[in-house]
Amino acid sequence: MQLNDLFPSPGSRTSRKRVGRGNGSGHGSTAGRGDKGQNSRAGGGKGPGFEGGQNPLHMRMPKLGGFKNRNRVEYAVVNVGRLDELFAKGETVDVDALFARGVIKSKTTPVKVLGDGEITKALTVKVDKVSAPARTKVEAAGGTVDLS
Repeated sequence: MQLNDLFPSPGSRTSRKRVGRGNGSGHGSTAGRGDKGQNSRAGGGKGPGFEGGQNPLHMRMPKLGGFKNRNRVEYAVVNVGRLDELFAKGETVDVDALFARGVIKSKTTPVKVLGDGEITKALTVKVDKVSAPARTKVEAAGGTVDLS
């Protein structure tokens, strides 16, 4: 087989239809567009999203509401009831201690203590944020809260 023996398969290569080049070509006068109407005109027809006058799908969909705050801080939350289960009396609750016990997944995420549950032990809580009910429960149990 030589390079000059190679040729495309029959029917795989077709020349484009040249319309509007005279009646002798078979595609003259109306150029295959039919006689009259919107689609026979230059620039005629509707856009791809047109649904025959019905409200189009992209207009029926709800709009995106609100906005996303670029400065939002996501906290890893821990409840005081969980602290009571995991820590002994007099221990310090900080990011490293919570990470070591598997309560939080990352040391870099800020931690907030919430007030769900009861606490009976005096703990020293050193985290980024503490809710007001959590602070009162920790201090009522004899512990201290230190925001770092």
